[in-house]
Amino acid sequence: MAIAVPATRDTLANAYKALGTWISLHTLDPGQTGVSEATGGTPAYARKQTTWGASTAGAVTGTQVAIDAPAGNYPWAGLWSAASGGTFIDKQALSGASLPVQGQILVTPTYTQL
Repeated sequence: MAIAVPATRDTLANAYKALGTWISLHTLDPGQTGVSEATGGTPAYARKQTTWGASTAGAVTGTQVAIDAPAGNYPWAGLWSAASGGTFIDKQALSGASLPVQGQILVTPTYTQL
């Protein structure tokens, strides 16, 4: 059942965005623990921090991040509580996130509370 009260959806979306702001790339489905996180490259791969915007009707979008990564396929992004280590919060499938050579993958995190 979807939540019918907009203020309730916004409250839940705000709780979600408070859990984490660090975005990662993954070479395989990260599951529930954040496995298969990208590594390597020059400049070296590192999680990037997003800034979540205001929730509207239960939807919230973070600022786009550009993540350095070596050549490879990155079909998943992750949300973390810290720049390294930390708690894995969630995952989002990416479409067409492949690099033939070292480059950057652009990720715009989104969350919608139904």
